[in-house]
Amino acid sequence: MTERIREFLRSRREDGPCLVVDLEVVRENYLSFARALPDTRVFYAVKANPSPEVLKLLAGLGSCFDTASVAEIEMALAAGATPDRISYGNTIKKERDIARAYELGVRLYAVDCTEEVEKVARAAPGSKVFCRILCDGAGAEWPLSRKFGCEPSMAVDVLEYAHRLGLEAYGVSFHVGSQQANTEAWDQALASSAGIFRECAERGFNLSMVNLGGGFPTRYLKDVPAVEAYGASIFQALCRHFGNAIPETIIEPGRGMVGNAGVIEAEVVLISRKSADDDIRWVYLDIGKFGGLAETMDEAIRYPIRTPRDGDAVEPCVLAGPTCDSADVLYEKVPYPLPVSLSIGDKILIEGTGAYTTTYSAVAFNGFPPLKAYHI
Repeated sequence: MTERIREFLRSRREDGPCLVVDLEVVRENYLSFARALPDTRVFYAVKANPSPEVLKLLAGLGSCFDTASVAEIEMALAAGATPDRISYGNTIKKERDIARAYELGVRLYAVDCTEEVEKVARAAPGSKVFCRILCDGAGAEWPLSRKFGCEPSMAVDVLEYAHRLGLEAYGVSFHVGSQQANTEAWDQALASSAGIFRECAERGFNLSMVNLGGGFPTRYLKDVPAVEAYGASIFQALCRHFGNAIPETIIEPGRGMVGNAGVIEAEVVLISRKSADDDIRWVYLDIGKFGGLAETMDEAIRYPIRTPRDGDAVEPCVLAGPTCDSADVLYEKVPYPLPVSLSIGDKILIEGTGAYTTTYSAVAFNGFPPLKAYHI
């Protein structure tokens, strides 16, 4: 947590949980990605944190944007991005949304099947398309291996079909899984991509670009490799599989761009036990899965939690949110160690929450308002 965030929270008097994002951290993260992969264009994944402040900052730094909807495209344009810096990266799009994106000037689209190619050909003629392929995501906290993408062997047919329909078969994309801790995870996907490039050339058309996707992690409870380690490993894999004919490349960092820039301040609402001889306390916060902490689902993401009583003796606790939904439990399978002296009314800090919190916050489930956010 930065001193700027500490100072903001010291002077804050509002009630209820809030997220505070330090834009200087976002700036430094962007520059780190740009230095680590200097020949690669950065397409920030808007879904991670679509706040106007973040988008405007990144647009001013020269970032491009990976978008998943017309609304996100419009957000990027409003922040100062030009259409040539926007990718419509969702492989599941309504044809009328493709048409609207085309009307707004977007000419780069993701596909993973011939049916999606047909929609793009009708609604966005002449545009560039890249085909997303499946990869196993081993080493990621959240593998993304089934919903999006096709088998590499199918990708050549998809791209050839796009070429025959008058689209520009631009390249290949993949995603090695969210919060990917293995710097070598891109190697096999790049090997598959190189094979697709070769087969497309044999069929009479050439690809130009590999979209390396996201997956770049932020630090939660465990240390993660530096961005530079990912950049070096990816560059070595590109050289290994493409030789001297290295294609254009883009990356889509989201969590790695904004995750460590944000801190949520929350309050302890209740501490109780379920029986007189229960060894485990239940600690209820004024924020839960429906208030922005949806990524605790299956306890996949374990956020660092700071309390005003750190340093005191700790014991394992079940951590839960405030809503009347039994699914609103953050950590139970692996209880979270918190100070024994923790009390009702204490303010706690949940770190690493700059990504995928405000966007997952419910509109008003149980009447709780959406998570407030401040960008400083």
